[in-house]
Parts: sequence; C-alpha cells; structure tokens
Amino acid sequence: MDLSGIFPPICTPFLADGEFSPHKLRANVEKWSATGIAGFCATGSTGEAKFLDHGEKLKLWKALREATDMPLIAGASAEAVRESITLVNEVAEIGYGAALVLTPHYYKGAMQRPDIQMNYFRTVADSAKIPVIIYNFPQNTGVDLAVETVVELAGHPNIIGIKESSGSVEKVGRMVTETPAGFQVMSGSVTTLYASFCAGIVGAILAFANPAARACVAVHDAYKKGDHLAALAAQRKIAKAGALIGSKYGIAGLKHAMDLNGYYGGPLRLPLLPLNPQMRAEIEELFAEING
Repeated sequence: MDLSGIFPPICTPFLADGEFSPHKLRANVEKWSATGIAGFCATGSTGEAKFLDHGEKLKLWKALREATDMPLIAGASAEAVRESITLVNEVAEIGYGAALVLTPHYYKGAMQRPDIQMNYFRTVADSAKIPVIIYNFPQNTGVDLAVETVVELAGHPNIIGIKESSGSVEKVGRMVTETPAGFQVMSGSVTTLYASFCAGIVGAILAFANPAARACVAVHDAYKKGDHLAALAAQRKIAKAGALIGSKYGIAGLKHAMDLNGYYGGPLRLPLLPLNPQMRAEIEELFAEING
C-alpha cells in the first residue's frame, strides 16, 4: 500500500443520543474526498476508538468502506497479541489496505523492553492478512519506540511503515535514513509537517486534516512540486491552530472546528466534554485566519 499523501484519521460522528451515524460519516467522506487527500484512517486516536465497543468498530469500518473506494487504514490493535490479530484480520476481510497497530503500553514497565516490543509487532504481522503500520504515540501511551527498534522491525516483510507521532523531526529523519528502502515513514504531527517532509516522510496521518484537509494537503502538494516557499507558507498558515488544538483542546477542538468548516463534528463521547464559549471563540478566530 502506498502511504504517500495526507490521510485524515477521521473523527467518529455521534448523534445527540450518542449513537454512531453512518449517514453523517458518508457526508463527511464526500466533502473530504474533494480536498486532495490520499485516503482515510478509521478508529485511530482521533476517532475516539478507545470509547467504541467492538460492534461499533465493525459498523464504522463497514460504513467507511461502503462510502468510498479510496485507500483505507484502520486502527486495529489491542494490548494482547491475540486480540490484535483478530482485529487486524477483521478489517482485512472488510477490504482495508493496512492496519495501524499501536504500541502496547498498559504494563508500562515491561512494554518499555525492546524485545517485548519487537515480539509484539512481529507476531501480529506474521498472522496479519494485510500490511501492518506501526503506530508510535508516546505522548498518549507513555511508551516510546527507539529508532533502533523500528529499524529492526522494518525488516519484517509485512511491516510496511510507521506513523511516528512523537513530533521529533530528528527521530523521523533517522528512521528514514536507517530503515531499508521501501519502508514508509509517516508523521502524525501537523506542527512539524513541512520539516518532516524535508526529512523524508512519504505522508502523514493528521488529526488536523479533519477540519482543515485542504490546508494540510497544500503543504504536501507544494513540497512535492519542489516549491519550498509555498510549502513553508502553507505550514505557517496551519501551525498555530494545529498546535493549539493538538496540545490544548484535542478532539473537542477538532469537532468544533469541523462544525465551523462545513463538516459534521457533532458531540463527543463521555468522559470527554465540549468546549466552553471562550475556547470556541479562540478556535474560531484561528480558523478565520486559515480560511482567509
């Protein structure tokens, strides 16, 4: 699977009664599909996946596959290897191109060990019917994969890439240069997007692309054309809002920004709470600058 370009890790649209809405998802997908994105990622961190039960994940995976013929990635992993394999192969049967597999982290002391990390990913990849993308998100998991560990894992024939969300451009650059040719490094950080392209990433799975897909795609497209001035200008346009939402307002901020920009963000799932008026006003001001 080619991981080049921008993939939104889609927010899960809930109705007022808390139920997932396939209709709202289809409407969002139609709008996103016209922005130049490369595909979609479902049930990632941004999709409130930790708050979805198994039946809801299946329903969402199927609804997204029915809504588009674009390339699809699914967040499909659990703490245990056995359950991760089951989830990965369920999304394979539905027609997804790759599975995003998060670093196990609950037993944090043990999960810091490189031998346990490598055994986890290799065992999942051995039995996976579709390619595996490693997902390293130390800000949320408290467990960070070392570059040396990723280099070792990159030799597995069914591990095709990594979403590196630490925000470290230096680390991204080392992964690009030290892994074998063909291993695809992606970023999960909107604030370092342009710099990460300069360091060699092929694409990005960006939460900020939910409300601002065109603005994120603009960075990628300008860089691919070799127009670094335009790419840097596009990066500067999204940097402040991206940093604010990423570090302060999270999914609540993303969903409000989606509502501002013609998408359906909708309610959050408890225990997450909506923004207060001051928070909403701050996001509205920043997006007025982006859209202007």
